[in-house]
Amino acid sequence: MQLDTITLPDDLLWINEFEWNPVEQNVDRSITGALLVQEQVKLQGRSIILTGGQQAGWISRLTVKNLFALSKAANKTMSLTLPDSRQFSVIFDRSNGAPVEAQQVLPFAYPADADEYFVIIRLLTL
Repeated sequence: MQLDTITLPDDLLWINEFEWNPVEQNVDRSITGALLVQEQVKLQGRSIILTGGQQAGWISRLTVKNLFALSKAANKTMSLTLPDSRQFSVIFDRSNGAPVEAQQVLPFAYPADADEYFVIIRLLTL
């Protein structure tokens, strides 16, 4: 799996892949009581949350630092390539908290760049 220039483990899971509703719907009532329904296909903005939980998808501290550095850039459009070769143009999703969250697998006071971390990466498609 590849996000921009950063290689990620292939066992990260897209945990919200099927929570996407591709059609936006607005339902209202007119003053006569008639039902007014408007629908339109969403063109972009699909959420992609990548994580391995605590079981898989561990990444090194160095990779976490690289992701964090990448997340500092505003309006940075990136390419995401999944292990099954699907590709998406994405940005970091900052609307639901931090775009990158990481916790040490085995906590150390002074972790090395090779130490492993659990990770959650939040993205939006463009």
